[in-house]
Amino acid sequence: MSPQLQFLAIYWYITSIFAYAQGCGRPPLVESRIVGGVDATNGAWPWQVDIQTAAEGHICGGSLISDSWVASAAHCFPNPSDVSSYIIYVGRFQLNADNPYMSSRRVVQVLIPSGYTEPQTGRDLALVQLSSPVSWSDHVHPVCLPASYISFPSGTICTVTGWGNIRQDVPLQGVGTLQEVQVPIISQSSCQRMYQQSGAQVDILSDMICAGYQEGGKDSCQGDSGGPLVCKMSNGTWVQAGVVSFGEGCANANQPGVYARLTSYSSFISSYIPEIKLYDRADQKWSERTVVLVFCLSTLLILLQT
Repeated sequence: MSPQLQFLAIYWYITSIFAYAQGCGRPPLVESRIVGGVDATNGAWPWQVDIQTAAEGHICGGSLISDSWVASAAHCFPNPSDVSSYIIYVGRFQLNADNPYMSSRRVVQVLIPSGYTEPQTGRDLALVQLSSPVSWSDHVHPVCLPASYISFPSGTICTVTGWGNIRQDVPLQGVGTLQEVQVPIISQSSCQRMYQQSGAQVDILSDMICAGYQEGGKDSCQGDSGGPLVCKMSNGTWVQAGVVSFGEGCANANQPGVYARLTSYSSFISSYIPEIKLYDRADQKWSERTVVLVFCLSTLLILLQT
């Protein structure tokens, strides 16, 4: 093989690896209910999925974590051995309008951590296998999942998305546009204190993460269950910190939203979906070095061709 062809092969190999590493958590169209939220932009959250049943319509949200798997909440699947009635919609933006980028899949199986009983006792996670892989596009794209040691410090501003109620017992109106709301991460100890102040008998366990405001006003609500709580990392990648699990009412003072903490389930996820590459701190430095390497190789290739 000529030197030019050798460098060309290396160049395309490294660029393909870089593209794979940067694939999740990067909405192709956007780089720059939810109670108290606003309409999302079409394509802003391409990992968001709509989970429905034939009898009930929309019941929960979820997130694409690979082309064949969705992350959601265990309580969305009260009988995980019977998945015949579930339909997963990807590329959906509005519940009650035409969605030109939408497609649907049936469910093959639902995997739930051993010992799950109800959201308040933790382990409220479901891995949902689709009947066939989806195709990536501008409106269908996976979110990144965190390695076990990734932290989301208190005060970090993250985003929750969903089609749930816009207030307690008040469903999303009109065409049902996907909603988004920004909420800060709350430490486990602060979250526990808030619930104690409210008088609610809630234990914030180690596999839970809280987000919201002490004064309330912005929160996930009924119908948002299973949806993603995502945080933008320093390199611009969106990583899913939690899965909408439970709360006392919606957006009440001293009762922030409680989410399944995904860093608690890194091993569980990797054991069933080994092809998923979990996001870690090395990703940013690795990707920056790859960019430099690709640039150098492409420059060298150009020089060899002249």
